[in-house]
Amino acid sequence: MEKQQVSIVKSSGERVRFSKQKLHDSLKRSGADEDTIEQVISEVEPQLFEGINTKKIFRMAFNLLKKRDRPIAAKYKLKEAIMELGPSGFPFEKYISEILKQQGFKTTVGQIVQGNCVKHEIDVIAEKDEKHFMIECKYHNTRGIICNVKIPLYIQARFKDIEINWKSLPGHAEKVHQGWVVTNTTFSEDAIQYGTCVGLNLIGWNFPKIGSLKEQIDDLGLYPITCLTTISMIEKQKLLDKNIVLAVEILNNPQLLFSIGVGETRSESILNETQLLCQKHIALNSSSLK
Repeated sequence: MEKQQVSIVKSSGERVRFSKQKLHDSLKRSGADEDTIEQVISEVEPQLFEGINTKKIFRMAFNLLKKRDRPIAAKYKLKEAIMELGPSGFPFEKYISEILKQQGFKTTVGQIVQGNCVKHEIDVIAEKDEKHFMIECKYHNTRGIICNVKIPLYIQARFKDIEINWKSLPGHAEKVHQGWVVTNTTFSEDAIQYGTCVGLNLIGWNFPKIGSLKEQIDDLGLYPITCLTTISMIEKQKLLDKNIVLAVEILNNPQLLFSIGVGETRSESILNETQLLCQKHIALNSSSLK
């Protein structure tokens, strides 16, 4: 059986034909060069079999990338890395807050806000110039979960209650207030249709085409610590327990590694990978200071 004809199983349970081009494109988006891409594909293809799931294919490709280029492998596992942020969802809220800060917003996380009728706990509030946004983060740590229309319906109701109170505040009558829903997975078609209709800003892993969550992360070079391939899951959890979400935070404070029991030799390897992974973020911040 030709590998192009092998059926693979997606996280949703859907069966599709294996596409060499899709694997090529996913590797290319992570920054791998053509030689690396061809090498990885040539080693993955012979291991495919009928009914193999996409998670196993990803793991094979990731392990091969890790042997050749750890920072590229770190970028390749971005989606999985976000799912490793933990079950509570709070690290994801903090992560979204940091992405917005990088774009010039002033943010607060987990704030109680008085609405017109009741109080609400808001995941992230973001302000910039005349913009004032209420952001709800829908985090999932497993693949295949879709945000259906119930989510934007619920968020819109909460936002409208808060908006009434916000508009009554001094200087807020002319401000742009908007509700957002940000998820690390996907939206259903009716969720997108409703959210677009009522004016919610929906941001999913690959939605919208311009400005998706993945695109914003790559554009800013702002990767989570869970991307790093040189530290263990236990060490990552220790950093998350200290509210350390961004890989670049390790560069800014290397003592964090010693605080979780990482020795000097391994710290050098971790800092080297982090430096390469965060190159774009470092360059963007350096240029903004000039």
